[in-house]
Amino acid sequence: MAEELDIHEQDERELFEHYRIEADKGQALLRLDKFLMNRVENTSRSRIQNAIDAETVLVNGKLVKASYKVKPLDVVTMVLPDPPRDTEVYPENILLDIIYEDDDLLLVNKEAGMVVHPGYNNYTGTLVNALTYHLNQLPTMPGNTGRPGLVHRIDKDTSGLLVIAKNEWAMTFLAKQFFDHTINRKYLALVWGDIAEDGTVSGYIGRNAKDRRIMELYDDPEKGKWSVTHYKVLERLGYVTLIACELETGRTHQIRAHLKAIGHPLFSDESYGGDKILKGTVFNKYKQFVNNCFELLPRQALHAESLGFVHPRTKESMHFQMPLPSDFQAVLEKWRSYVASTDR
Repeated sequence: MAEELDIHEQDERELFEHYRIEADKGQALLRLDKFLMNRVENTSRSRIQNAIDAETVLVNGKLVKASYKVKPLDVVTMVLPDPPRDTEVYPENILLDIIYEDDDLLLVNKEAGMVVHPGYNNYTGTLVNALTYHLNQLPTMPGNTGRPGLVHRIDKDTSGLLVIAKNEWAMTFLAKQFFDHTINRKYLALVWGDIAEDGTVSGYIGRNAKDRRIMELYDDPEKGKWSVTHYKVLERLGYVTLIACELETGRTHQIRAHLKAIGHPLFSDESYGGDKILKGTVFNKYKQFVNNCFELLPRQALHAESLGFVHPRTKESMHFQMPLPSDFQAVLEKWRSYVASTDR
């Protein structure tokens, strides 16, 4: 597992990223540069090659070439110059679907495709850029640089509700509710397969050892953070099922990783294998039908439908609900029509 160490030394005004990676016991022989590309997030082949050329990559404490074949239990250390990061958020006039607003907070219905906050390769066009334009000043908290107003987030290609704090008091109050797991969050999800009954998925979520862009569910507490998702069957549609998911915890990709772990990945979820035909018949007509659904919904079938919390100032319980967006609704209708036609 790639581990970014808490060692950030400043030398001639340049920050560095320090990594220590231990190869797994089952690691197949693999070139050093390719091994690092697989294990280090948000970097490029040229940065890794430059680090090797600059002799800032060691294997078991020794200098090696890029062609070196990494073996099981090898320890690779690497130092990379930290790329310049602009933490200032620039306001952009982007239309937002604001469904509620008062002096302390606002609720946004985020459309699929919009990144929540600026980050690697996404410095413009984000929800935070839009919020910065619409509001005079958004609060930040320690460790939240570049993400003003945010107390939680949803993935780029997930649609639905987000609550935004407009002042430091509201941000602190809302953040504590998320920390204490007293926020009520419900998602609607279309998954592959026929889920037999309602249930709960729990385990430790951590980065996938082979692909750091996705998450994995583990039994070992040292490999991740504790996570719990409850799900309820809403509608069975032949080879897919519509379910409601309620979160006890809010880990990165939690619902997506949990549902894959129980064999029911989200429909059209490319990162977790749901963008392939996993259930159904071998007939070309069915394949064409599913591919048409993929075209209608070219993202994971996940929508943050409802959000409940205690208002920071009034202390009243508030609950908001947002219906499915048109792309998700259209695919649901197609599956309903398919089931109706096959039942005749």
